[in-house]
Amino acid sequence: MKNFNNKVAAITGAGSGIGQQLAICLAQQGCHLSLSDVNEQGLAKTVELLKAYDVRVTTKRLDVSDRIAMKDWAAETVQAHGSVNLIFNNAGVALASTVEGESYEELEWIVNINFWGVVYGTKEFLPLIKQTKDGHIINVSSLFGLTAQPTQSAYNATKFAVRGFTESLRQELDIENCGVSALCVHPGGIRTNIANSARSNDSLKTLGIDSSKTTASFNKLLRTPPEEAARQILVAVQKNKRRLLIGNDAKSLDLIQRILPTGYQKVITLVTDLSKKFK
Repeated sequence: MKNFNNKVAAITGAGSGIGQQLAICLAQQGCHLSLSDVNEQGLAKTVELLKAYDVRVTTKRLDVSDRIAMKDWAAETVQAHGSVNLIFNNAGVALASTVEGESYEELEWIVNINFWGVVYGTKEFLPLIKQTKDGHIINVSSLFGLTAQPTQSAYNATKFAVRGFTESLRQELDIENCGVSALCVHPGGIRTNIANSARSNDSLKTLGIDSSKTTASFNKLLRTPPEEAARQILVAVQKNKRRLLIGNDAKSLDLIQRILPTGYQKVITLVTDLSKKFK
């Protein structure tokens, strides 16, 4: 896909952060939009920001973990816009917990949104996108889909899963040569609200970690503006890249795990221990 003019893009998590900025960047390039988010107030704000652009915008309050709702949204997108060329499976949540301390309910919550939401978005939109013979599936993994971190086992599991799922999909689409491609995105620290809205539990105390201080420290590492992340994603789509690392933190940790495929874990453990001592 060389340009987005008069294309139709569907975006999950469009009410804030990267999703919102993707909508703006695409609208600036003449792309029509089907936007969804569980937060209707955030969606309304995105729509307001898009009024300056001459594109058709439709919205839907959507819980991406609901397969039937995702199926309906895909059908409604084609009904409203005539076709759909791109799906950005961007919506996600975070959970901070030890493996021992996280409940099955917490695990189901994050897996249903971060992994199954991507699966539903991919499977429901893929047949529709194929009809255009000019489309792309963009699935957002994470820096934590490249390296594992203490207290992030559930988040790591979902983001590693998105990576494997998308890389396999890309290979199948290449073999099929159907005019549709796929990109897996690994953002590092992007200035969004994901840390502030993350769930956590008391199990962090067993590692000597104060969740409130951890959130504040994590927010300081969120250096890449979401509009820059959105710009890089769209460039990667146009260049038909397989993988996109956003931010120096993502690139650095990816390099470290390539050099030290298991040793990086000791480095992260040491850094985590030292950070607790100096707080």
